[in-house]
Parts: sequence; C-alpha cells; structure tokens
Amino acid sequence: MSPRTPHNKRKVSLSHSRILTLVTFLFLTGRSYGQLAGNGNSGITTAANTVNGYFNIACTLLYAIGGIVGLIGAVKVFNAWNSGDPNTNKLAAAWFGSCVFLVVVATVLKSFFGVGA
Repeated sequence: MSPRTPHNKRKVSLSHSRILTLVTFLFLTGRSYGQLAGNGNSGITTAANTVNGYFNIACTLLYAIGGIVGLIGAVKVFNAWNSGDPNTNKLAAAWFGSCVFLVVVATVLKSFFGVGA
C-alpha cells in the first residue's frame, strides 16, 4: 500500500483538525485564566498578611514548646541528681540550653523580620 492513499490522507487531516481544536481550546482557556489572575499584587499582599498572622502564633507555640521542654528537663535533671549521677551538671546544661535556644530563636526571628508586637 502506498503512503498516499485516501485513508492515510483522512488520518492526517483528522489529526490536523484535532491539533487545531486543541490549540484553540488552550488559547481561549489561557486568556480567561489570565483575566482572572490580574497583576498578582493583591495575591502577594494577602499571602504576606496571612503569613504575618501565623508568625505570631508560631512564636507563641515556640515559647510553649520551650516551657514544656523545660519542665521535662527539670524532671530529668532532678531524677539524675537524686540517683547520684555524676553527669548531672552536663544534663542540666543541655536541657537549659535547649530551652534558651527555643526562646532566643523565636525572639530573633521576630526582631529580624520585624513581625509581631
């Protein structure tokens, strides 16, 4: 069979029409979404305000986690001290350091990004 039979021409013609339909559909869809998007300034402003609102909550959460870690550390240090563990000072320093780190991170992030009151 020759490649130029009417059957093959019909397939080629049909595929061109499908491609044309697909391109037209994508073009019209892209235009409609482009009109809905705008310039993006309002979306960026909304996102910045949302993140700003969550930032204060996240810092408060860090303070709460620091308090819980401090309580757990105090109990562990107390148990080590009562059992006569010679590494009690090292354990106390490690737990105290982790609590201070959480509080300092929250405070530094607030001051660095200028967020919060």
